[in-house]
Amino acid sequence: MKKRTIYLAVGVATLYFQNLYGQETVKDSVKSSDIEQVVITGNSKPKAKLESSTAISTFTAKEIQKQNPISAAALLQRVPGFAVETSGGEVGNNLFSRGIPSAGAYEFVQVQEDGLPVFEDGALQFANADNFFRVDNTTGRLEALRGGSGSIFATNSPGGLINFISKEGTNNFKGIAKLETSTYGLMRTDFNLGGAIIQDKLFFNAGGFYRTDDGLRNTGFKANNGGQFRMNLKYIFDKGYAKIYYKKLDDRNTFFLPIPLNRNGNDITEFSGFDANYGTYSYNSISQLNIPQPGGGYFKRNLQDGIHPKVDAIGAELKYDLGGNFSVLNKIRYTNIDMNYTGIFPAGTPKTAAEFASGKGITAGNYQYSLVENGQSVNPQYVQQLGFWAIDKQMDNFVNDLQFSYKLDKGTLTAGFYKSNWKSNQYWNWSNILTTATDKPQLLNLVDTSLNPNDVGYSKTYNGVTQMSFLLRDTQTQGSLNDLYANLDYNITDNLNINVGARYSRDYYNGYYVNTTSANLNNSGLTTDGAHSFATTTADDNMSVLGNQYNYWKYDIDKLSYTLAANYKINSNNAVYGRFSHGFRSPNEEAYYNYFSNPNPDQPLMPVTTNQIEAGYKYYTSRFSIGVIPFYSTLKNLSFTDVFSDGSSENTFADTRNYGVEIEGSAQLVNNLIDITFNGTIQNPKYTGLGGSSVLEGNVVRRMPRVYFNISPAINITKVWRTYISYNYYGKRFQDQTNEDTLPAFGEVGAGMSYQLGKVRFAVDGTNVFNVIGITEGDPRSPSVQQSGGTVIMARPIMGAAARASITLDF
Repeated sequence: MKKRTIYLAVGVATLYFQNLYGQETVKDSVKSSDIEQVVITGNSKPKAKLESSTAISTFTAKEIQKQNPISAAALLQRVPGFAVETSGGEVGNNLFSRGIPSAGAYEFVQVQEDGLPVFEDGALQFANADNFFRVDNTTGRLEALRGGSGSIFATNSPGGLINFISKEGTNNFKGIAKLETSTYGLMRTDFNLGGAIIQDKLFFNAGGFYRTDDGLRNTGFKANNGGQFRMNLKYIFDKGYAKIYYKKLDDRNTFFLPIPLNRNGNDITEFSGFDANYGTYSYNSISQLNIPQPGGGYFKRNLQDGIHPKVDAIGAELKYDLGGNFSVLNKIRYTNIDMNYTGIFPAGTPKTAAEFASGKGITAGNYQYSLVENGQSVNPQYVQQLGFWAIDKQMDNFVNDLQFSYKLDKGTLTAGFYKSNWKSNQYWNWSNILTTATDKPQLLNLVDTSLNPNDVGYSKTYNGVTQMSFLLRDTQTQGSLNDLYANLDYNITDNLNINVGARYSRDYYNGYYVNTTSANLNNSGLTTDGAHSFATTTADDNMSVLGNQYNYWKYDIDKLSYTLAANYKINSNNAVYGRFSHGFRSPNEEAYYNYFSNPNPDQPLMPVTTNQIEAGYKYYTSRFSIGVIPFYSTLKNLSFTDVFSDGSSENTFADTRNYGVEIEGSAQLVNNLIDITFNGTIQNPKYTGLGGSSVLEGNVVRRMPRVYFNISPAINITKVWRTYISYNYYGKRFQDQTNEDTLPAFGEVGAGMSYQLGKVRFAVDGTNVFNVIGITEGDPRSPSVQQSGGTVIMARPIMGAAARASITLDF
């Protein structure tokens, strides 16, 4: 259905408003009062937001519940300074902090659970940090820090820290249970229980979710299926506490990749045969791959498995008062991840049937397409070559953060040692397939009718596969991180606080990659169809075969990060602060592979270094809050490492600079009848310092909007009835660093309502209610193609209109 009926969120609220306006209203804001909030992320001790010299956004469990985000990325859209691309689905999304560009993922921020990384590196190839974390009712709080002290309290995080803090039990037994359904076949159940096993001493919390749905885009199979369980036990004694916890995640998610669209100036329209809001190449009709291998056996893959991580994490935390103003805090965690990743990656834009056949060496008029399913001859207008990419990753991470604190008369001195060992083994097996250029695609075979079926090269496909296992990789990357850090937080006066921090990183990375050779199946004795040998098809030409030559590499990091800040509390409601910070990000997994597998690298492999200056004004009251934070940043040695559709990797380097301002606030108006939350960012990220001959000098950094914001007004119609509208604006961007491919600005509207009946909450939430076509990112693997009347581009639009309904019981 092209348009879905979800205007009811606004309509029902309007219907009841006239009759209920005069009834008593109470504060039911989506935003808790900032003046009451205390933050721990990026600080050496818990501190009121007004007194923290950091740019930090906070979301309580209640606020997260009311926003009801579809994914972690959707929640992070509410943080200024974070430009978030949410079009990949529930997982696999990208986040850019303060205009810092990258190939994607969470490369310059660290995603944490309870102060330790979800995985040490959040930007491993095909292993975005949000693959391994889900927001559910076990989440008690989110603290999102931009820049600032991120590089002091975590590794590889000059862009900031994202810390999901778990719920813990209290003396009062509490629980929450939730059922949710949707217009796209969602069935989800969440629960969380917490309480005391021994009053004042031993507490527990346990919960999780299980969910299955058909996907916001039509896949023809269960696009998302799985769940998560988390639990913790905490024992409090006279001088501190001890806590243990466990997480199990086993979830399958379809990853949505670019589709073809027409662009004419700032107008984006559907490509013929493709539903921009609900269509996808990731469809049931092409979901199975089963191809023979040169060394024997078959490689089999199922697209329905999608991104399928199995995560087990166990950890502990101990805090103890040593006496004499000294205390110790130790956090430890072991994480094991086994992930199978299967996705459909378009290899360029759609081509006409004749154009694709010509590219395969077939002269004009001598081509014939047929459906793999039944052999029926067809004459498609456009065809699409798609990458069927399969990646297996085995990952583990053992981390320990030991921290000592000394309480001064007017401050705290903290010093710690951070140790992390992590390993990532990965295996790639990639093929290309040929389909119709439509949503719900059909597999195609292609033959050269000028040849006989027994001739060499007669067929250009094997059951729809144009290139069988054209790329194999077997690699390993390991990290051994050894970091010393110190932080001084000191009150010079009652109103003036200074913060000085430093982190010395002595980190070691090593790994290997396996050489490959080429082979085919011509002499394998196998046939393509029971009658013809593989010499009759080109699909097996240049198949990749792993060799027995291992190439080993090592790389060391010896860097110092530091920061200096001051916060002046003007009065109980106003404060200003300033901060300078210097940090770095070590090369990522693909950068190591590119450098060490290249006998003549373009330039030395170096960490990305950052300098940031920020200043802020904060005003907090119980009914109004605002933060205005101008910032300036520079980066050096930035590398771009997108993998192209042919398996080669981008190897582009640049320096950037950015200046901008972040704005965040909330307000409760008209005796709490209306509440508004808003956040926005204005920035100007550009490539700089590259020399006069560089074609990038002065260009806007790719994929970075100069303006993006979210505003969400709500009406508390009565003390139990609430309705809201949200508007998310994402400004114009450029797909590539040459600034030739423009991605137009767009605005997305959401709406919803809730009704509280005692301890039961009923809610309806709608997303993209006007069904706009909004592009968050283009396709870094495919340039645009000019055609008559406009340009065909490959891009990832936001999801079409959808609605979810939920019932939540608090007890």
